[in-house]
Amino acid sequence: MTQFNVPTRDEVSANNQVLFDNLQKGLGFVPNLYASFAHSETALGDYLALQNRKSSLRAKEREVINLVVSQVNDCRYCQSAHTVLGKMNGFSDEQILQIRSGEASFDAKLDALAKFVQETTINRGKPSAEAVENLFAAGYNKANLVDIIMVIGDKIISNYLHGVGQFAIDFPIAPELEAVAA
Repeated sequence: MTQFNVPTRDEVSANNQVLFDNLQKGLGFVPNLYASFAHSETALGDYLALQNRKSSLRAKEREVINLVVSQVNDCRYCQSAHTVLGKMNGFSDEQILQIRSGEASFDAKLDALAKFVQETTINRGKPSAEAVENLFAAGYNKANLVDIIMVIGDKIISNYLHGVGQFAIDFPIAPELEAVAA
């Protein structure tokens, strides 16, 4: 498979240069994933708007979704990036590996979320009635469910872009899971 080049600031449109500058200011660098969106005139701005939208979910819940979806889709880039972000949100290395496997035994509500997200992603948006019931029983509501689906979609977009683009991973490489669920 051909690896996408990662465009530099000088190689992208003026609109994308502004976004690169904002990312550089906020993160200290422009991650290769974000830079790859800039092959398109509008995709980077659209993706950042999706990622930064208001949500009924806490940051930790969004990281659970990101880690599970990235594991199901076998996206090493996103597994690596969200391992870093998971640690920034208070998860231990052991918890991150457990979340990636589709469980969170250390927190009943996050466990229901991880199981729901894994089943939803594996089954292409068609979880069992039991998975939905368990999600609601854990304390999530319909607004949360819509926001969960939004984050799943966000992560599928980035997983697919890396899957096709195969650009370099610019985060510490996440460890492999011994048994990958999918």
